[in-house]
Order: sequence, then C-alpha cells, then structure tokens
Amino acid sequence: MSSSPTGRPSGTTTAPATAPASAPAPAAATATATATATRGLLPVLLTATFMTALDVFVVNVAVPSLQTDLGAGPAAVQWVVAGFALALAVGLITAGRLGDRYGRRRTFGLGLALFTLASAACGLAPTAGALVGARIAQGLAAALMGPQVLAILRTAYSGAAQARAFSMYGLTMGLGAVFGQLIGGVLIRADLFGLDWRSCFLINLPVGLAALALVRRCLPESRAPHRPGLDPVGVALVTVALTGLVLPLIQGSEAGWPLWTWLCLGASVVLLALFAVHQHRGSRAGGSPLVDTRLFADRAFTTGMLAQLAFWLGQASFFLVLALYLQPGRGLDALGAGLVFTTIGLGYLVTSTTAHHVLARLGPRTIALGGLLMAAGLGLLGLAVHTTDPGGSVWWLAPGLFVDGLGMGLVVAPVTSVVLAGVEPRLAGSAAGVVSTVQQVAGALGVALIGIVHYAADDPAEAFGRSLAALAALEVLLAGLVRLLPRRTG
Repeated sequence: MSSSPTGRPSGTTTAPATAPASAPAPAAATATATATATRGLLPVLLTATFMTALDVFVVNVAVPSLQTDLGAGPAAVQWVVAGFALALAVGLITAGRLGDRYGRRRTFGLGLALFTLASAACGLAPTAGALVGARIAQGLAAALMGPQVLAILRTAYSGAAQARAFSMYGLTMGLGAVFGQLIGGVLIRADLFGLDWRSCFLINLPVGLAALALVRRCLPESRAPHRPGLDPVGVALVTVALTGLVLPLIQGSEAGWPLWTWLCLGASVVLLALFAVHQHRGSRAGGSPLVDTRLFADRAFTTGMLAQLAFWLGQASFFLVLALYLQPGRGLDALGAGLVFTTIGLGYLVTSTTAHHVLARLGPRTIALGGLLMAAGLGLLGLAVHTTDPGGSVWWLAPGLFVDGLGMGLVVAPVTSVVLAGVEPRLAGSAAGVVSTVQQVAGALGVALIGIVHYAADDPAEAFGRSLAALAALEVLLAGLVRLLPRRTG
C-alpha cells in the first residue's frame, strides 16, 4: 500500500509470506527441531521480519520530506516506493531455491547483511536516483530473507512449539504493517539528530547489525538433501515474467494505463505459461525445477493458494484506501493517521496471538470466521463513513477497524498453514517462495483493481465506501473458498 504525492496508488504493501500456524513435522524433522531450535532463533528471525515489514510501510510517511530534501519529482518518488515492491516480488522464488541449495542460514545471513547495508545507503542517499537504487537493493535483500525465515521455522520446530513460533511470525508481520506508518510518523516528528526522514531507514543499522551478530550462533543450518540445481532457464523466465506482470500493476494506474502496460501484461502471461511448462517437464524428468509442480497435487496447497490470493488482494488495497481517506480525505497528518491505524493493530493483537489455538479447534473454518469478521468490520466502517459528520471525529471508525483487525488476526497465519501443512521439509524453500510471490502479486493486483473502484468517485467518502464494499466481497469470497479445503490442520 502506498500512494504517490498525487494520491494515486504507486505500489504494494504486502509483506513476505506468513508461516503456518500448525504445520506437521515428520519424525526425522522432530529430532532436528529438538536439537537445533535455540533460544535466540525466534528473536533473530522476527527482528529481520519486522524490519522488512516496517520498510514496506514506513516510506509512505517519509515521502513529503524526502521529496523536499532531495528535490525528487513525482516519478522518482513513485520509484522509491515501487522499486522495493518490484524487486521483492521478482526475487522470492529464486531466493527460495538459493536457500535450498546453499543453506538457508547462509542465505538469510547474506540477505540480512545486504538489507542493513541498503538501509544505510537509503538513509545517506545524496540524490533521488541514489535512493531509488538503494530501495531496489533493499527489496532484493528482503527477497533473500523471506523464504528462509519460513523454511527455518519449518525445520527447526515441531508440534506445539512450531505452532507458537509461526503464530509469533504472523503477529510480527501484522504489527509491522499496521504500526509502520505510526513509527515513521514518530521518527519524523522526533527529528533525531536532525535526520528527519533519513531516520526511517537508518534505524535499521543498529537493529540489523545486532541481529546479524547472532545469526551463526542462533540459527541452525539446513538445506534440501540433494542440493538442487539453480535452473537458470527457470530463473530467467520467472524473473522476466514477474517483472512484466508486477511493473504495470504498480505503475499502470499512475500512468493512465498506456499501451506498454498492456503489452507487458500480455507478455507476462505467455512467459508464465512457458515457465509452468518448463517447471512441469523438469518435475516429471526428476530434475531440479525452481517450483516442483508436485506441490500442486495437494488439494490443501492448491486451494489454499486461491485463498491466499483472495485474502491478499484486499490487504494492500485496504491500507491504501484507508490512508487516502484519512489523509487527503479528512486532512490528518501522517502521525494522526498512524494513530488511527493502531486500532486495527489492537484487534489484530487480540486474535493473532491465539490463532493457533483456534485453528486447532476449528480447523480451516478459522479462516472463514476471520474472513466474515473482516467483512463485518468493513461494513461497520462503511456505516460510520455514511452516517457521521464528514467534519467530525474520525474515531467513529474505530469499532469497524477493531473488528477488521480481529478478523485479520484469524487469517494471516492460518491461511498459510493450510497451504504448507502437507509440504515436505525438503520443499519448504520452494513452497515459501511460491506463497510469498502470490502474496506480492495479489497485493499489486488488488491495488490496481480497487484503485479503479476508488477513483471512479470524486467524493472521498463515496470513494472509500465503494472500495469498502468491494473489499468486503473479497472477504466473503475467502470464507467461501474455505469450504473447498480439507478438514485436516496438521
């Protein structure tokens, strides 16, 4: 979720893949989990996870200041936001393979080191062009880390400990997303050492260095047992295809959907089809494709991916239209809007910490419950928008935001759990890359589609209300997809 200075959508805010709340571990993995899960493992992984989620969102509040300081034009500012999202989306599947081949701890450590260096480059950028380059580097580094976090949790924990670890992972991702704008607003308002917007990036340095110092001590090393090949043809196809898909989704609305955006989208469909054929042939021949198509033989994985798509289509776009309503629509500054966002975080905090217990009792119906709660929350928001004084308090939105947060907490980790519950540990990196990529692409697609609905109306309240209705329909669709999922949870 993001917006350019003109208020048009210019990027996504989806975060890297969340982990399952209760994925089973085979006997061999159980022994490994007992031996390798250390006390510092979870804090290190969650620190890196929070940094990544925060940097997706915190840049939104830094845009006005950096635009003035660097003399950045609208195109440069747009790429400060979109460059990160694009690099993250196109790198995830390949990053999953790198972890499987060279070691997940090693790849995670490399990603964390590069992310910290790129954050320093962002904070010290002398020009808008340098900042854009550093943001792209940040996105690539985040892509290196994302699949490794899931794979390490999948192999280092088992049973109830695994469920708790994945629940904390989902909590961290959600809180980073919800509180990112508030944290950015506080940092800019505090103006530490006169750094202004630069503190939003430089804050990563001490945190990243501290986490990096603990990687070797606290994280176990794991990799796929037969050290799969890199599949260079697959890497080339998926990289170009995803670039052709995500780039026009990010830039299309701002640019007015010129011809090149449609040509890119059409070419991406062809390239994705070629990628799928190449991966299927590699899987049947016993080779080392980036994505083992045998993953899709599991109904939980395939249907769960559709549920992932439905859920993440609505997340980035919801944060976008809410920010547009609160700031350009109601005149709040970044800090004021961030405070309103905390209401979602409170609801999310209530349910996300216990979602694994609910999943153990209700199974996939937990996701349906979460989706219906989100739809109800969006309905309450629509009611508040249309029945309260446009010049009055925005806190009439709080009940709807809180209920929406409750629903989010019941979906974020469980919706990934059903995707990964039957995935073998040796395929954890590949599956994590696919899940993360679907989340990123769904976020970009949702911003584009809901953006069309939003900008069809001139009045801020009407635009927000129409968007809420479309988003509520997505949550009802999510609840309906749950009926196609198998009942097992692990």
